[in-house]
Amino acid sequence: MNDDKITDIEPAPIYVSLELSKRSWLVASLLPECARPSLRTIPAGDSAALLDHLQKLKERAARKAKGPLAIRLCFEIGYDGFWIARMLLANGIDTYVLDPASFLVSRRGKRVKTDRIDAEAMIGILKAYLAGDKSVCRTVAVPTPEEEDARRLMRERSDLVRERTRIISRIRGLLALHGVREVRAIWGGKWADQLDDMRTGDGRPLEQHQRRQIERCFARLELLNDQIKLVEADRAQAITSETTSFPCAEKAVRLEQLKGIGSNSATMLVAEVFCRQFDNRRQLASFIGLAPSPYNSGSVERDQGISKAGNHETRVLLVELAWCWLRYQPASELSQWYRDRYKGRGKRSAKIGIIALARKLLIALWRFVETGLVPQGAELRAT
Repeated sequence: MNDDKITDIEPAPIYVSLELSKRSWLVASLLPECARPSLRTIPAGDSAALLDHLQKLKERAARKAKGPLAIRLCFEIGYDGFWIARMLLANGIDTYVLDPASFLVSRRGKRVKTDRIDAEAMIGILKAYLAGDKSVCRTVAVPTPEEEDARRLMRERSDLVRERTRIISRIRGLLALHGVREVRAIWGGKWADQLDDMRTGDGRPLEQHQRRQIERCFARLELLNDQIKLVEADRAQAITSETTSFPCAEKAVRLEQLKGIGSNSATMLVAEVFCRQFDNRRQLASFIGLAPSPYNSGSVERDQGISKAGNHETRVLLVELAWCWLRYQPASELSQWYRDRYKGRGKRSAKIGIIALARKLLIALWRFVETGLVPQGAELRAT
């Protein structure tokens, strides 16, 4: 009977917060029955030193505590990513990754900010959160290494495409300075032969240094095109391989069945959004940042547009898919809804309408990958 009572005792918490930086980690800890947190600085990235310090904190608290102890640790998500959380969880330490943008801060005057103040404030936030006050902050779900690696695949492609666009714009700008408006080999091909025959607006061949600069830009462009092809080959293998570690690969395959949804878009949506679990459509729209953000105070009522609180790249992709949906799924119920409500009412109305269509399309695609429910009137690709 006494043993049962001992095991039912709630462990006394040792609150710990980490303030991470590139050079050092500041560890703030609050032991049971202590009024103020203690501080300790350890080298950045030294996980062994961190675990050793946590063990010493537990031993120190055990000298005065009469019951079991448990470490409750938190830190802000940032430069170091999630590897620290996975390491701590693997060592049996209760870890919470906090979203710093969700902290409630004072808006009176200038806010004093130091690592010490932030570390001590996080302990107070963690105590309130564990006590049941979920309004003080939001926690970030720690992804598995497979989920994080799947996101990296499509994010690398997005980075390469943006870099390719900058180089193409640079080439066109260099040529436009001398009256050259058309570049036929901009997407690949025999661009060197085209430079031989190219003439400026006043009939001169390209100058020596100008041509060499353009050649180097084309060389970088060719390298980027090759790297994008390699990334897309890795994507195809990750989706179709039987031994793939890509999460929810079957959802990406299902999305590709819909006309207007390409393979890259389907993979990115699954890696960033549909590999997660959502209880309802409101949670889904809020996660992407496509939820409305009204402003109602006293007699003032106005709409501030969408919240834009989620993943920017995914939100941009959904707007692009909404335009593609209108083109490749004109007979669908969503396209008909957009035409009846927004078409022919000006550019502003079209811009507002495409955002609304993107939100509806997101929910329809979510239902499709989860339950197989085809959006009303949508066409599937021939198998």
